[in-house]
Amino acid sequence: MRARLRETAEELAGLLWREYIVYRDRSGEVVIRGEHVQRWISLAPAAGSDEVLVRAGRILEGGTTAPARSEAVVPLSAGMGELAAACRRLLAETAAAPAPRDPRAAGSGRAAKAAKARPARKSRHTGLGSWAVIVSVLGVVAVCVYQLVLNGG
Repeated sequence: MRARLRETAEELAGLLWREYIVYRDRSGEVVIRGEHVQRWISLAPAAGSDEVLVRAGRILEGGTTAPARSEAVVPLSAGMGELAAACRRLLAETAAAPAPRDPRAAGSGRAAKAAKARPARKSRHTGLGSWAVIVSVLGVVAVCVYQLVLNGG
């Protein structure tokens, strides 16, 4: 079944997109990535021996994949035209759904608000507090050296 899925995915990818990548992921699903349309489709064996579970989702910024937005079970015996039609329907549903949030931007509401409220630093400069510490340390070192010189060493 796995070899058949790979062959089916290659043929399906050629029907759906002009640019694509086909690979097998860790769970054994065959994934078709359409980077130019920012979408992906995966094919996995379904409960029936002649059925395939088709999932569709988005590709986020940075190349990570968002969870599947829609899925359907399609019989392979129906033919490549039926499978391609089901994939197009799932891709259309995925495109109609609101865009997923970037997972890197996720966090607590308070932290997100604080990050937005705080302007980003443009350059690093030593602050007034740091200079006060540096001057204090130099003063202590100077006093110690002075005491050593007065006491003769």
